[in-house]
Amino acid sequence: MARRGARTPFLLQLSLLLLLLPGGEWGLSWTLGCASVAVGSPIVPLGSAVTASCTVRSELCRGLEQGKVRITWMLDNEPMAGSQHRGTGGSEVSNLTLPQFNRTQARLWCWVEWNGTKQRVGMAEIRAGYPPAKPFNLSCVLNLSDYGLTCQWEPGADSHLPTSVALQFARVPEPPHHCRRSRAAADTGCTPQGGHNRCTVPRRLLQLYRQMELWVSATNALGTAESEHLCIDPMDVAKLDPPALWSIQSVPFQSDCVAVAWELARSHAHMELLCELRYRAPEDAAWALVTGIPGQARTAQHCGFLFGTPYRFQMRCRRSSARGYWSDWSPGRNYTTHEKAPTGTLDAWWSARPAGTGGQLEVQLRWKAPGRREANGRVLGYRVTLSPRRRGRDPPTVCNTTRTQCNFSVPAGTARVYLSAYNAAGESAATEVALLERKGQPLAGLRAVPGGERSLWVCWEPPPAPPAAYVLEWQRVPAEPGGCSACWQMERDGATTTALIRDGIEPFQRYTIAVYPLYPDAVGVPVHTAAYSKQKAPSFAPKLHLKSISKSDAELCWEPLPVEMQNGFITGYTIFWANSTAEVSSAAVGPSLSSFVIQELKPSTLYKVHIMASTASGSTNGTSLTLVTMALDDIEIQFLFLTLGLVFVLLILLLICFQKNGRVKQQFWPSVPDPANSSLSKWVPAELPQEPLQVPSVREPSLATISTITVLERAAGKQPPSRGKEPTSEPTGTFPAQPQPYVRQERPGTAWAAVEPQRGCGESAEPVQYARVVGAGYKGQQHVPPRLYLRCGSSSTQPLLGDPSPSPQPYENLWFHGAAPQGCPGDGGCPEELAATFPLLQGLRIGGAEELHDCRVF
Repeated sequence: MARRGARTPFLLQLSLLLLLLPGGEWGLSWTLGCASVAVGSPIVPLGSAVTASCTVRSELCRGLEQGKVRITWMLDNEPMAGSQHRGTGGSEVSNLTLPQFNRTQARLWCWVEWNGTKQRVGMAEIRAGYPPAKPFNLSCVLNLSDYGLTCQWEPGADSHLPTSVALQFARVPEPPHHCRRSRAAADTGCTPQGGHNRCTVPRRLLQLYRQMELWVSATNALGTAESEHLCIDPMDVAKLDPPALWSIQSVPFQSDCVAVAWELARSHAHMELLCELRYRAPEDAAWALVTGIPGQARTAQHCGFLFGTPYRFQMRCRRSSARGYWSDWSPGRNYTTHEKAPTGTLDAWWSARPAGTGGQLEVQLRWKAPGRREANGRVLGYRVTLSPRRRGRDPPTVCNTTRTQCNFSVPAGTARVYLSAYNAAGESAATEVALLERKGQPLAGLRAVPGGERSLWVCWEPPPAPPAAYVLEWQRVPAEPGGCSACWQMERDGATTTALIRDGIEPFQRYTIAVYPLYPDAVGVPVHTAAYSKQKAPSFAPKLHLKSISKSDAELCWEPLPVEMQNGFITGYTIFWANSTAEVSSAAVGPSLSSFVIQELKPSTLYKVHIMASTASGSTNGTSLTLVTMALDDIEIQFLFLTLGLVFVLLILLLICFQKNGRVKQQFWPSVPDPANSSLSKWVPAELPQEPLQVPSVREPSLATISTITVLERAAGKQPPSRGKEPTSEPTGTFPAQPQPYVRQERPGTAWAAVEPQRGCGESAEPVQYARVVGAGYKGQQHVPPRLYLRCGSSSTQPLLGDPSPSPQPYENLWFHGAAPQGCPGDGGCPEELAATFPLLQGLRIGGAEELHDCRVF
């Protein structure tokens, strides 16, 4: 127990020592000398096998004298399995074999495990890679300013191992002046610095005008590699300084030739040199090269230059042995050749139309500017005349301009005009332009295809009669303001069937192309086509408009896209529509249509519609249009309104009928009088009789209920007789003599009975006022037909009712008019049962009797 406790502090001290010492992993091995790690080789080829061993001497490690020691391995952080056995002297040995080492660099650790504790006791670092690759492309240049030889090369593949590179050389002895492959006399010329692949051999190590052997050597732990050997004379790889151009002049009497003079650098003025001259005009894409010029001549001539053209000249030289490097090009020098009058003919095209009045012809003449070889300088202008130039006499000029087109008027019947160009040196020969009629045979076919983003290939089928030339004319759609004067070209080969046009062609723009065959005596009728050099999706889609809508159909329309926004030929439109349940439908529409009818829609449903415009290169969607279908069709709505109108008219007609026909009106709206407003309340007599009037012959009737009392006023326009005209007055309180009454009785459900008028009440022709009292029983009582009695005290001879069946007056209640009245029988007046029939009238006294024209009711 005591010994175990003594070992534990020792292991703790050992662990602390390993952690605190620099390189603690080596502390136990190196400091205590009880463990060591050995590998077969610290640098091995990549992918080869690696062997290692770890030996632990327990007697040298305090605390490990007793107990079993276990040795383990770790390759970086990856555990490895080794074999352990007891070695000599009581040591523990573990061997490890890695069959394939695929890491360029790694650390192999040896661990000791004792009583459950692991500790690193040793380490070995292993590197792997490849032998150095062979350098290549070795080249050297001698700088004559310091005569240093600078060489550069390209390294091979990375070896993943530290590699040393050096430029080595060997001197070639005299004679035989040839390179040898000996390594014994090799010297190191220079070593590249900073990882560069070049270095400079100083002048003291060089042999000028003698052969030297140079190569690049690369060495690492796995081997050495050398580049190809370069055997050169340093002066053969010398790079000279460029010459200096100091004079350029045109040679007299040979205006297309130029004389160039130069000077050489002093450092190589004694050398035999070979030089080159190059020149280029601003419009040229490449330089023109003049070779084989001796450097010592200091001057040279060259011909073939264009007149009136600016050029830039440069020169370079090298040793005449042709084994050295060319010098850099000299600084450029500019020179412009002198001008000459323009030569050649001009390509011209024209169009003509009759002027309004005066017998003139309006001509638009266009032409191509002459090329640089024909212009012979800068063209100052163009002249159009009606006749060619003759010696000593200038023809009349109709146009003089600096542009390449001209509009002018000529007399009708003019067959040709003459065009010429001029510069500072003179004027060209006139080009004859024949104003021919356009009535020749047209082409058999024409088409155009893209030749690039800014060009078009035009192909055609020739007409039956072979033309002498063709004229191609193109125009942007929509046309540019003022037109394009350069948008045409002439093909002078009548056998050609294709042409490439470039001027003014831009992508995503439409062009109309016309081709005119040119015959000796006429111009052919043009044939047209349209083309794009490049297409893309339209800039935007058309805007939809709702033209009409019903419950199942919707007609849409749109404006065609402007040509400049189409960006290509429209191949078609696609209409999409969807309802609120996301049911999407579509239909394709041809490019020539501008309307579409969507069918089979649901009534009273919201739809969202949009249009997509397409070209061969893409499509563009338009904005969405929202529409709601109708619940009814137009015919249904019209029928509904017509029905409602007819019903309304019928109602109006019925109302008019009811208003005009009182009988119908009374059937639906009976007139019920208000007793409270009746004038009967004013008819109560001042003195009521004490006893009722008794008629012995008539038995007492039962009580009757009076439901309606109607007072009939006299007819409008009839004046009662004045009191002065009355017959003999009667004393107050007495009754007048009873007249012969005219009585009509009304029975419900019966019509008025015709009764002959009687004049018992007098022979007067004036109207008679009368009153009517209708009696009815109580509800539920047996119905007794009412009887009406009227006593007239007037002496008028006019009957109360002249018409046997008069029309009812507006003030009568037709509800009770059902029985025909019956008059009083005989001429002697009404019977004596009147008072008994009307017991309630015994005390009734009609007020205002004077207004009732002596009518008395009792």
